[in-house]
Amino acid sequence: MTPVSELIAVRHTDLYIDGEWRPASDGQRIDVQDPATGEVITTVASGSVEDALQAVGAAHVALRGWSARAPRERAEILRRTFDLMMREQDKLAELMVRENGKTLAEARGEVAYAAEFFRWFSEEAVRNVGSLSVAPSGANRILVEHQPVGVSVLVTPWNFPAAMATRKIGPALAAGCTVVLKPASETPLSALAVTDLLERAGVPKGVVNVIPSKRSSEVVKVMLKDARVRKLSFTGSTEVGRILLAQAAENVVSCSMELGGNAPFIVLEDADLDAALEGALIAKMRNTGQSCIAANRFYVDARVAERFSTMLAKSMGSMPVGPGLDPSVKVGPVINAPARDKMAGLVKSAIGDGARVLTGGSAPDRPGSFYLPTVLAEVSPDEEMLKEEIFGPIAPVVTFKTVEEAIEFANRTDRGLAAYVYSRDLARGLKVAEAIESGMVGLNRGFISDPAAPFGGVKQSGLGREGAHDGLLEFLETKYIATSW
Repeated sequence: MTPVSELIAVRHTDLYIDGEWRPASDGQRIDVQDPATGEVITTVASGSVEDALQAVGAAHVALRGWSARAPRERAEILRRTFDLMMREQDKLAELMVRENGKTLAEARGEVAYAAEFFRWFSEEAVRNVGSLSVAPSGANRILVEHQPVGVSVLVTPWNFPAAMATRKIGPALAAGCTVVLKPASETPLSALAVTDLLERAGVPKGVVNVIPSKRSSEVVKVMLKDARVRKLSFTGSTEVGRILLAQAAENVVSCSMELGGNAPFIVLEDADLDAALEGALIAKMRNTGQSCIAANRFYVDARVAERFSTMLAKSMGSMPVGPGLDPSVKVGPVINAPARDKMAGLVKSAIGDGARVLTGGSAPDRPGSFYLPTVLAEVSPDEEMLKEEIFGPIAPVVTFKTVEEAIEFANRTDRGLAAYVYSRDLARGLKVAEAIESGMVGLNRGFISDPAAPFGGVKQSGLGREGAHDGLLEFLETKYIATSW
């Protein structure tokens, strides 16, 4: 196996503050483990509260100069970073497999997806468009422009360690903001590698600062208490999001939040079942089910439920499971042993309530945090499993008799991030899609993520949108100037 130190051309495992790679002020470090083996592959610096405040200070000092740069100059740096990421795609993908556990094919796909946010927002950087109009009274002009919100704290999760970073860094830099990124302590290597590319692309010192830390709550809390911080962009669980919203409220910090999901996957009786199966495998098994938009609950019309469930079980049950660097593997490990144990507990509870295992249903007898792809039939619509984010390769199937019942089941949650609907009747499918309480819907499509589309949820799945032009606006404040001439 390739040593982790050789996976990228320039290797950094320290904090990045004010254009310098430096150890944590108190010398603490984080073990980074390979979830496929449990092996510690390297250590990275674990930022302290002092380090966090130094990063905020560096971002604050750099803000004026960066925001004053011509939009085209900021755009060119983002574009160069995109080019560097694509040039380093294979090495970045191997690094991601080692720290995250996803398959090599999925890791390559994530690097390309992550890089695309730099390309997209390099193009959006020059589209910060305001407006000019005459007041209805005719007394004055109404001039509207958009200015950078300021120093932005970015907090990202472990499941997409590169894409979640670039989806926030890209629009922030395009808007003229400076940032402090706090990546997940489980997967800091991808974020540090992306930072290295930004540095090589010419990002000025202080504009991007990165502080991995195993003291996440302390570090983020102290930054939100700092009056120089004006923006928080967080991706993670709804439970942590609520805590951060409360902390951000003390200084009225602007918040963008992409929180937990509980995506329904609805198969109507007229659906093309082959297409629905293909979409289900993408929506459920991408990243071993560890995605906030993963299909979490399968609602299938009773008239086609047995056939669809059998097809799904056959496909999921035949997917090779193992370490992601093996090109034949389709399902890697979940992130750690506690996550694997959670899978086992959810399945055991569902079986106790009458669910039937069609495939999987256990952890394989091998080292690493693996859980077999699992399909459960005859799941009660009130099953506990359906009330939370599974975040693993488990597909519970619930039957319904009417479209109205399917919609009611789908909306029986306080989350509303993504949903999926399959029907040959486009008008019918659109009607169902509009009735589902979620920020995004895949209609006859299992893959919905796109840098050019507004990504985000409703209810307790978050605030704001990432991607599209909306993503740029999240890092801008609207200013109105009344003037006459």
